Formats: sequence, structure tokens, C-alpha cells
Amino acid sequence: MWTRPHRARTRRLAATAAAATLALVAGELAHVWRRGRAPLPSGTRDLVRGGGIAARETVEVLRAGYRSGSADETALLNLFVAFGGTFGAARAVTHAIRRGSGPFGNVHIGRRHIHHFVPGIALALGAGGASIAFRHQAVDRWLALPFGAGAALIIDETALLIELEDVYWSDRGGVSIDVAFGATSLLAVLALVARLLRRGEALVLPGPAG
Repeated sequence: MWTRPHRARTRRLAATAAAATLALVAGELAHVWRRGRAPLPSGTRDLVRGGGIAARETVEVLRAGYRSGSADETALLNLFVAFGGTFGAARAVTHAIRRGSGPFGNVHIGRRHIHHFVPGIALALGAGGASIAFRHQAVDRWLALPFGAGAALIIDETALLIELEDVYWSDRGGVSIDVAFGATSLLAVLALVARLLRRGEALVLPGPAG
């Protein structure tokens, strides 16, 4: 079982990840607000109206940056987003199963428990094989989604594959591995999104960059 220090460390890392994401969103919103068409706030009404305009322009910037990116950059972003989202979802679902809450439950075929690295292997191999077969950049950017999701499901149970026993909830359950890959995914997404936003701003917002 996880000890209290391990749980505390995991919570701190989760808080750090959330803070980094919120900082990126807030920073970009403020940047677009200064450079875009939204009026600078002088009262509550201007704050609400300007915030709505700035939020819409930020979404427009994000979409423009995504669409203008190279196929390789878009595929990499899709891969890391799918990896991070699936990793978080897998952890949330397994916690819900362990607590007995929600509609989730373990999957069994006969008396054998099917761990989630099994569909992960199928997703990763299927997407990788399709990418090799099609050899088309427009397809690769979408195949990166199931590939990233499959990789996350496999990585989440790396300790089980190494130990050859179910150590998912023990100290040997790969907390350090989870943290390393989770942090790598988060940092990669933030770096790619920051580049995407800068490119989108050049296409959407008027005037020179501030």
C-alpha cells in the first residue's frame, strides 16, 4: 500500500501540474487581452465583457496555431495530449474501482483479470502498424491519438510488467516511473502549446507582439 509520504508527494506533484497548466492559460488570456480587441477593464461590466472577448480570441488563437502547424508538430502534440489525458483517466478509473464508487469495475475473461496494459498494447500496435502501412502525414496526426493513449495504458502498469506480479498499489508500483512520464508529458504539452499559441497570435491578433 502507498504510505502517507508517497500520497503527499503525489498530491504535491498533481498540484504543481495543475498550477503550471493554469499559469499557461491565465498568461495567454492576459496576453491576448492586452493585444486583442477586448477593452481593458475599468469596471465590473468591462471586466465581464472584456473577459468574454479575450476568451473567444484565445480559442481563435489556439485553433489558428494548431491548423498552421506542421504535420509532425501536430502529431507530436496529439500524441502527448492523448498520453497525458489517458494516463490521468486510467489513474482516476482505477482509484474509483478500488474505492468501489462509480460504474467502473475490473474486466475478467473467465477467471482471468485483464489489466489495462492489454488494450494499451492493442492500441499502440494497431496505430503504429497503420501509420507504417499508410505512410501519410495527414493520417499520422490522428493515429498519434490512439498511439499515445495505448502508450499511457502500458506505462501505467510498467511496474506490473517488470515485477511480474500485481504491485500497482504498493510502493513498488512505479510511483517514480509514473511521475517521470507524467511530468514529461505535461512539460511537452505545455512547450508545444506555447509555440502553437505564439504562432496563432501572429495570425489572429493585430499589431506587433508585446
